[in-house]
Amino acid sequence: MTTIQEVYRRLHPRSAKLHQEAVKTFPSGVTHDIRHLTPFPLYVDHALGSRKWDVDGNEIVDYVMGHGALFLGHAYPDITRAVQEQAAKGTHYGASHELELEWGGLVKKLIPSAEAVLFTSSGTEATLMAIRLARSYTGRDKLLKFDDHFHGWHDSVVGTRYGEPETPQSPGVPEATLSNTISVPQNDIAQVESRLAEGDVAVVILEPTGAHFGGLPLRDGFLTELRDVTARHNTVLIFDEVVTGFRVAPGGAQARYGVTPDLTTMAKILAGGLPGGAVAGKTDVMSLIEFRDDADWNRRKRVLHPGTFNANPLSAAAGVTMLSLVATGEFHTRAEAVTKQLVSGMNQALTSRDVEGCVYGLASYFHVSLGKECPRPQESIEWPARNGKAPPRTFPKAALALKQGMLNHGVDLMGYTAGLVSSVHTDEDVDRTLKAFEATLDEMLAEDLL
Repeated sequence: MTTIQEVYRRLHPRSAKLHQEAVKTFPSGVTHDIRHLTPFPLYVDHALGSRKWDVDGNEIVDYVMGHGALFLGHAYPDITRAVQEQAAKGTHYGASHELELEWGGLVKKLIPSAEAVLFTSSGTEATLMAIRLARSYTGRDKLLKFDDHFHGWHDSVVGTRYGEPETPQSPGVPEATLSNTISVPQNDIAQVESRLAEGDVAVVILEPTGAHFGGLPLRDGFLTELRDVTARHNTVLIFDEVVTGFRVAPGGAQARYGVTPDLTTMAKILAGGLPGGAVAGKTDVMSLIEFRDDADWNRRKRVLHPGTFNANPLSAAAGVTMLSLVATGEFHTRAEAVTKQLVSGMNQALTSRDVEGCVYGLASYFHVSLGKECPRPQESIEWPARNGKAPPRTFPKAALALKQGMLNHGVDLMGYTAGLVSSVHTDEDVDRTLKAFEATLDEMLAEDLL
C-alpha cells in the first residue's frame, strides 16, 4: 500500500529539491515556524483568488490565505491596483502622507475601542507596544496572559505551553522577564480575579475568541466577566485581534460580542496582505506616546514609537483599500456561508465513517479535531461545549497525515488542522475540499491513523 507521505513525496519533487537547497541557507530550511513540514514544505509559484499553484504545477485550494491576511483572496484586483499605483509614486517617503490619515480613520470607524490609533510593522510589534503602553499607564510590571494564547514572539508574551504550565514556549528569555509574565488557564475568571487583587498586574491580554484563534474557544460570558474584573482592578485589558480583527466581523470580536477593551492590537487583514500592524484604544492610554511642550516629559516619560516601516505608503494603500471594501460586512456574509458549508460537510464525513472527532469554527475560520470526547456542532458551526471545555488535540501523527493528505488532494490547511476562509472561496472550492477531506480520511483509516 502506498502511504500518504509517499504520495506527498511523489507529487512534489521540485519542492523537495528546493528544500534541499534551503537548508543550506535557513535553519531547517524555512523562514517561518508554521511553514515547517515533514519531510519538506510546499513551495508555491503563484496564486490568484482562492487558489495557488506550487512549483510542481499542482493547483491548490488555499486555506492558509497569507496566514490570515488575505480576506479577499490572492491578488484581489482593487488591492493589486492600489499597490501598483502607489509603488509608482514611491514606496517609502520617510514622511507623513495622506494615506495614513485615511487608513487610521477607517480603523477608528470600524473598531469600537479605537479612540486613537498608531501603526507598527507587524502584529508582534503591536502587542509589544500595547503592553509597554499599559505598563507605563498603570506604573506596574506584571502581564497576565492565558495558557497557549499567541501574541507574537517577543519576550513578554512567550508564556507557557498549553498543558505544560512550567515550560516556557521558547528558551532564550531571561528569567527576570519571565517572572513578570503570568500565564493562567483560559476561562477561569476566579483565578484572574485572585491574581489581579494582588495589585501588581498592569495588563491582561488575550485572543478574544480563545487560544489559537478559537481552536480552544472561550466559554460564554467570559469576555464580559474579564472586562468587569479588569475594570474593577484598574488593569488594562488588551484584545489581541491580529487574527480576528476585521475577520469575525468588520469591527472584530469586540464588535461581534459587544465587549470593548482598553487597547486592541491588529495586523493581517488590517494591511490588506502587506506587512502592517496597529494598536488602537482609549485616548488616555494612547496619549502616553504623544509629544508635549514639556522637555522632561518628552525625554523621560513619553513612550517611544520608532519603526522604519510604520504606516508606509504601500501598506497604507493596501490597508485603505481592504478596510474600505470589508466595512459593509457583505464579504463577511459570503465567507461565513462558506465556512458553514465546510464545517457541516466535514462533520458529515466524520459521521459517515464513524471517525471520532469534530470540525467547528466561527465566522470565517474552522478547526479540525480528531479525537475522543469531541461533540459535533449541530445548529451552528461553533464548538458546542460552551462550558469552557476545550476540544481534544489531534495527536501529531494524525495531524501530519491530515496536512499531507489534503495537500495530495489539492487543499492546503492553515498549520495542520485549521482553515482561514476568504470571501472569494467558491462552491466549487467547497466541493473540492470536502472530497479531499473524505479521501484523506479513508487513507488515514487504511493506515490505521484514526
